[in-house]
Amino acid sequence: MNKQSNTYTLLYIIGIVVVVGTALAIVSTTLKSLQEKNADADKMKQILLSVNQQPENIDSLTAIFNRCVEGITINAEGQTVAGKKAFDINVANESKKPADERLLPLYIFRDNEIGTKYIIPMNGNGLWGPIWGYISLNEDGTTVYGAYFSHQGETPGLGAEIEKPFFRDRFKGKTLFKDGKFLPIEIVKAGQHPLGDADYVDGISGGTITSKGVGAMIDNCLVPYRQFLETLKK
Repeated sequence: MNKQSNTYTLLYIIGIVVVVGTALAIVSTTLKSLQEKNADADKMKQILLSVNQQPENIDSLTAIFNRCVEGITINAEGQTVAGKKAFDINVANESKKPADERLLPLYIFRDNEIGTKYIIPMNGNGLWGPIWGYISLNEDGTTVYGAYFSHQGETPGLGAEIEKPFFRDRFKGKTLFKDGKFLPIEIVKAGQHPLGDADYVDGISGGTITSKGVGAMIDNCLVPYRQFLETLKK
């Protein structure tokens, strides 16, 4: 075949596309399981950080998670939903549904030293994209034991500070019930106070929109767990 002809050029291009496409498909398939494993490990790490556990490596992480964490799925009435694995539920999708239609994943952390903690996953929106996190509660379902927050693209030095320990630590010891009323924690500007009786923490200086996003996320994602938490409180 004439290598200078249009037919040869076209066939050559098609051949290159087929070879490259096949190679990329093979690489993608080969790495998929590894990517999923890393994503699962990162999720486990975030859950454990909400109860102040920081394993040194992935093997230790997996061992602690499998030994100490039980995942269940409940509904807004506080009832267990069978056949739904908590770890596989897409919290971002569920958070957009009406509260009474959501599948609510819940992680129960049990440890001889710190006791039993209940971990609630959350998902919301910051200034530039998704934000998410986990709040852990003591066995009474009322008092915050720890928290973890992260983001996809908030501004470094401003909204991105929600992932820093100094912000997470502000939630420790805050309560969700006051005089029998369920009042999710509010995020306020430093020096200000909420209008109601809810516990509150100072937002990030210069990260007002992200801070408000965290507050909205907490309110939206914790409220559906109210009935379940009330049973723990009792």
